[in-house]
Amino acid sequence: MSPHPLLTQLLTPNRYAVIFAIKGVVAMALALFVSMALQLDRPYWAMVSAIFLQIRPESGLVIEKALCLIVGSAAGGGFGILVLALLTPYPLLALGLLTLWIGLNSAASSMVHNLNYIYAFAMAGMTAGLVVILVMADAGTTNSQAVFTIAQARISEIATGAVCAMLVSQLLWPVTVKDGLRVNARKVINSTLAYLKLELEPGSSHKQRHQHADEILETLVAVNDDSSAVTYEGPEGSGRGRAANLLCNKVMSLLAVTQIMGRFHRNHGDLVSPAFSEVLSQLRRYFGEIAEADSYQEGYRLAHELRRSLLEQRTGFRNESAIVTRLTRTALELVSDLVVVLRAYNALESRDRTLLKAPMLETHRDPLVGLINGFRTAVIFGIGAIIWIQTASSAALMIMIMPVVFSVMFARFSLAELTPILRRVLMGATVAIPVALFFGLGLLSWASGNVELLMLVLAGPYFFGLLALADRATLPYGLGFCIPFTIITQPSNSMTFNAESALNIALGLFVGISILYWVFKVITPPDSRFMQRRLLRSTARDLTVIDDHENPENWFNGRMGERLLRLANYDQSSESSERYMTDLGFTGLNLGHVSIRLRKLIQDHRSPTVDRLLKEWQQTLAETYLLSARGVMNPGFRKVNARLLEAIHAQGDPDQKTVVVEGMFERLALTMERTARTVAEATGQPKLSSAETESLA
Repeated sequence: MSPHPLLTQLLTPNRYAVIFAIKGVVAMALALFVSMALQLDRPYWAMVSAIFLQIRPESGLVIEKALCLIVGSAAGGGFGILVLALLTPYPLLALGLLTLWIGLNSAASSMVHNLNYIYAFAMAGMTAGLVVILVMADAGTTNSQAVFTIAQARISEIATGAVCAMLVSQLLWPVTVKDGLRVNARKVINSTLAYLKLELEPGSSHKQRHQHADEILETLVAVNDDSSAVTYEGPEGSGRGRAANLLCNKVMSLLAVTQIMGRFHRNHGDLVSPAFSEVLSQLRRYFGEIAEADSYQEGYRLAHELRRSLLEQRTGFRNESAIVTRLTRTALELVSDLVVVLRAYNALESRDRTLLKAPMLETHRDPLVGLINGFRTAVIFGIGAIIWIQTASSAALMIMIMPVVFSVMFARFSLAELTPILRRVLMGATVAIPVALFFGLGLLSWASGNVELLMLVLAGPYFFGLLALADRATLPYGLGFCIPFTIITQPSNSMTFNAESALNIALGLFVGISILYWVFKVITPPDSRFMQRRLLRSTARDLTVIDDHENPENWFNGRMGERLLRLANYDQSSESSERYMTDLGFTGLNLGHVSIRLRKLIQDHRSPTVDRLLKEWQQTLAETYLLSARGVMNPGFRKVNARLLEAIHAQGDPDQKTVVVEGMFERLALTMERTARTVAEATGQPKLSSAETESLA
């Protein structure tokens, strides 16, 4: 039986974890020292701020996170002042408006993927709550000047902790985003090459291909998120950020093109000619060699060698079918994208001014998910507010504050991921309570006003808490321990040992996190199949407007990145072996690229008639895609293909490009028909009659 990951991390930590924990202890000690020296009212909020910055402590990420915390706190403090200025005589209305603000921030956090931006929304909700609730708790002695002072104090405390953690990150054993970015970029390139090779292997399994695709998508999103933080790391940072964005964008193009090649030879082997079989063999061999190359220069040379080899093979084609001609061109496009990916990887270290700028992958924004997350967080705050109103207990303040922060932070996780995370946070808090009560306060009560002794007492518990925070698997334990421990002990210049008050705060935190756990269990998004259908409909909508954008390939890749990851995550959580929804996502990615390439191929054959039929074709393509996702074939799709091809031929004699277009249409029709059959079989649908198919189409 393997040991628990938390015990492994605490008893046998690696060198990185120890350095990380030491840096974290120094950052929190500095935050405490500075806030006490500045005579701030609640120095422990500076320490809480410093704790948040220990999650992913690379210098660029810490700077970005610090800015997000400060901006979010300023926004929350400003809103808190506004609420009190307008509604101080009406406390229930003030609480209602504050609940709405917290819900809106939670909903907005669902519309971003970057964790640092999510912290900004969490701080905006928390700071507003602190300002309003602390004033309302002592409304009889509070005036407008005191309201502003409280808001200023909360913002100052959070900003102090953020700045101190940022300084320690920069000065003490700095770790850069750039290093991790190159590791992840290399990982995603190798995974993509392995996936490309696997797609072209006749004996590869569906499960193997999806395992590689899942790994690529997860790493790709990680590279995309880090590309914004690397811009803070010196003058070369912005160039590295652009290179990372370009790499992500072109990997998406590789995935789209590979889908064509892999599915064709697996499902239509009778159409694979000997010449095209040789093309596939060349691709498999070179992809393996590029993955094994020990330098960028060697990989780049092999990629160019592969491109020359494919050009020579295409020159020797005789009487090949239109679809083989098209797919050979697709193979060349694939290699061209691979060359750009390798150059983008090299630009993460060496500046390359010739690379084109590409946008970041976009976050998929689903208003329904935002509405559910916003409502859930508002319910958590509302429960705490009701308990506070009914009991007037100071412990209820913690029920209203910290669970809200965790709710915003964890909103983007699926329920399958979230359940173990919340359990570990709750376990960390359960351990923090006795440690804070019997060890922390027992010793800290003798150290009031003596900052050196305070730091000495706090260093031990924080060191072990930060060791847990250093590893992704044990991070929730560390978060659940460090924050409650800080809020219960509340180190400051004039701290006193009050067992009753500390016990009330501990009870409030425990109850608040328990409420958080159960509200997340009760208020959940719709089932995964429903959410996947929404993702597919969003893809179909994008297909209909793909021609409205100046750079459609970059735009579409950016839109599809996280969308594919969500489809894959939903499939994984459903524990279905079919994974056909993920396949449908990749089909949608492929259809977008086919649409873009079609417009390039017929550029010399455009006319008002062609443009009209092209628009009709694009709409029919999106409709056929959604029908195939329901297991229904659309017989009208081939008819639209034929009308558009006829109009293209009417604009000039057939040439190599029109032959490629003919092959493209045939391949698309085969793809749609195969997809409909696969979905129908996976869902156990009865075979439809031709009349039923016509009516649905």
